[in-house]
Amino acid sequence: MSAIALDLADGRTISGHCDPQFTGVLTEFRRNFEERKEQGASVAITHHGRTVVDLWGGTAKPDTGEAWGRDTVSIVYSCTKAATALCLHMLVDQGKVSYDTLVGDIWPAFATGGKEATTVGMMLAHTSPVPHVAEPIRKGGLADWDYMTARVAAEPAHWEPGTQQGYHGVTYAWTVGQLVRLVSGMPLGQFFREHVTGPLGLDFHIGLSESEEHRVAPMIAADPAEVNFASAFFRKATTQPGSLPNLFLTNLGGADFNSREIHAAEIGSANGITNARGLAGMYAPLANGGGGLLSADRVHRMGRVSAATHSDAVLCQPMRFAMGFMVSTDNRATGGDSLILGESAFGHVGMGGSVGFADPALGLSMGYTMNRMGAGILVGPRGQALIDAAYRALGLTSDASGAWR
Repeated sequence: MSAIALDLADGRTISGHCDPQFTGVLTEFRRNFEERKEQGASVAITHHGRTVVDLWGGTAKPDTGEAWGRDTVSIVYSCTKAATALCLHMLVDQGKVSYDTLVGDIWPAFATGGKEATTVGMMLAHTSPVPHVAEPIRKGGLADWDYMTARVAAEPAHWEPGTQQGYHGVTYAWTVGQLVRLVSGMPLGQFFREHVTGPLGLDFHIGLSESEEHRVAPMIAADPAEVNFASAFFRKATTQPGSLPNLFLTNLGGADFNSREIHAAEIGSANGITNARGLAGMYAPLANGGGGLLSADRVHRMGRVSAATHSDAVLCQPMRFAMGFMVSTDNRATGGDSLILGESAFGHVGMGGSVGFADPALGLSMGYTMNRMGAGILVGPRGQALIDAAYRALGLTSDASGAWR
């Protein structure tokens, strides 16, 4: 790969390496800073297991001017869901649980209030009936595993299990994470470290050690002027107290995702901390037949669409999910938020626009992280521009089908 050292017009820099075939990704990464208000960010791509893009740049900590370095990390919000789902898929692959297992057989306290028929597969696919909890979460509650698992277990069903799809924006940490804990016999963060990040050598944390806190780039909130408050999601979230969109955005117990308390906790839906190299590295085995983490058959099953709807009960727009992962979802014609990937790809976005995915048909994996958040609920123009450039580098085209071909 060619070494990169670019000075931007405002004095910031872009560093790293980029294979000549993927110079279009470098071009778009630079445009993100110069034209799309990027503050600090990283992007990484592997192709058939070989790293072809590893770039970082901009400012990690605007208050001090500290540059985004090679080992800067940031919170990736819902990209964490893919890591949590991967852990449960590994346990299925090991024969320790199945997708058809009733959750109550593993977690008896959950099998109440109309939730008795919920299966492991429903938990993964966002069709379990606990997309959020209705009563206020106490201050600091998100960081308390026992408190949150008790709240999720006690929550009455919001619908009959498996009959609706509703994004488990926060509760996924415990609907799926508690299953990992009970089946494996160890905390989610420990399982992820011992079975995924350790063997793969990844800088990806669910529960960050205090010794690593100095490397975290604080998140910068999206500009309210960029938010589409007319969209169904934000309209309900801001005007209908108690609605699922409103609960998703507001019922968080006052959590500060830039705080040490949240970084140290295990919140398997929302507080993973890594960089683009960590995301691309997690997906690289999934893009290449399992890579020793999983069987090829399991990877194929993981990437298949398992739930799709014209109106997700939480996100209020069409959504398509594999079991724990998002797949290509094209809402451009209706003005909704989108994630345009290859037809065989699966991955996950994080609030504000971070994204990671695997495309097994191409042996491709990718990650993008940043600290200045975008205003939408899926990937946003900065991340999508990088995805598009990666697919163009491999000779694919995008058309009205809503996926790269």
